[in-house]
Amino acid sequence: MNASDLARLRGSALTSSVSGRASPRWGLLEWFVIGQLVLPALMFLPGTQPWRLPIRTAAFAVSLMALALWFEKSTRTPRHPAQTWLVCITVYLALMLFHPTTNSLLAGVAQIGLYAAVFAPVFWVPPLIRGPEHLSRLLLIFLICNGLNAAVGVLQVYDPDTWMPAEFSSRVLASEYGLDAVSYIGPDGQQIVRPPGLFDNPGAVAGPGMMASALGVMFVVAPVSFKLRVISMAFAILGVAAIYLSHVRTSLLIVIGVSGVYFTAMWFLARRQKMRGLVFLAIAGIIGVLAFSLSLTLGGEATRARFETLVASTLVDVYYDSQRGPMLESAFSYLLVEFPFGAGLGRWGMIHAHFGDPSNLDSSEIWAELQPNAWIVDGGLLLLVFYSTALVVTVRSNIRIARRIRDPQLRNWSIAVLAVSTGIVALGLGFTPFTTQIGLQYWFLVGALQGAVVHSEGRDGVHASVRGR
Repeated sequence: MNASDLARLRGSALTSSVSGRASPRWGLLEWFVIGQLVLPALMFLPGTQPWRLPIRTAAFAVSLMALALWFEKSTRTPRHPAQTWLVCITVYLALMLFHPTTNSLLAGVAQIGLYAAVFAPVFWVPPLIRGPEHLSRLLLIFLICNGLNAAVGVLQVYDPDTWMPAEFSSRVLASEYGLDAVSYIGPDGQQIVRPPGLFDNPGAVAGPGMMASALGVMFVVAPVSFKLRVISMAFAILGVAAIYLSHVRTSLLIVIGVSGVYFTAMWFLARRQKMRGLVFLAIAGIIGVLAFSLSLTLGGEATRARFETLVASTLVDVYYDSQRGPMLESAFSYLLVEFPFGAGLGRWGMIHAHFGDPSNLDSSEIWAELQPNAWIVDGGLLLLVFYSTALVVTVRSNIRIARRIRDPQLRNWSIAVLAVSTGIVALGLGFTPFTTQIGLQYWFLVGALQGAVVHSEGRDGVHASVRGR
């Protein structure tokens, strides 16, 4: 896609094909979404590893700055139903600074800042949304950015000498096994490193691949131009292929789940959209076949063997064989019993690695790879309940919007947001999305949907679904 194509997409592709209404000007929201691609891509440049921490935290810092500007505004959009619970989370985490085994003041403040940065968009994004056309444009930018990321991931397997980053994460290279632990043998016997995409962690392209494949199919069946449908189809194929080549089975299951949610919502919530739901399923199947064929050509039998395990036994068995099942069990059988009020802040993940005090032997590192485990470590039962409730009321609000909204364009995009956001919630059983950019994108999309509904329904007559009633 060249610059002129992107300019035309910016200007008219979405609005002219749906409503003909004027498109709002570009601003902070558009560049913030693009920044989600550009900032991590800086790690592609040689010699950037010493600057890894400021580069990786830049997107979160921008979110916090936008939140600070939001507090200065004299006007507010109607509150999202999750905001109350998110404020409770912030207050509770602030109290956790005084937990006797919080690693250090710096690590504790960094942990709170990370949580706040991730969910901040649900506060500051809604006032900046200018209607359904604005929401559809943002979704398109998400598709393009994640699609380009997935395309790079596929190219890294096809031509690693050209497309693989010169330097990988120092944390990966410092491990005992190095790149051998994150690679597999390709069709000609060559070593294939699980593609990072526009990141520096092997396999990291699975996240963008998930977003590109899900949004790509949704745009194919949306009322947009034929050219945009072709581009969306290509991004969807590349997204699924990137997941296959990264060998991340969880991402493929999430894409299948997102597709199921989208079809179900089209069938039961959208008026006169059952045929579109059936077309969606047919196109999703075609994309899956084409992407699998492409990945077999590039990744060989190792890719086939990796994903055949999904149908060789039950999903529960696959979940346990991947060690995710035992990890989830340990969250409730060990962590919650051992730390009912949390183990203190700054004790796991990158916060501990970059901001923790290794000399504090009473607050050593705890391993947490799943979201419930991370919540329990950071705040025990209360944090687990608070954040889970925030997600439940958000999903319920998204369902009510999709069912009750009157604008057909907004209904279509509300179902897309419902499906993608539900998939991110499910991802918490295999990852920690709500302490990463994936969680930031979740709350961005949720906030953008709320802002579009408020703008569409009117400030005083905002739809009851926004408030969760």
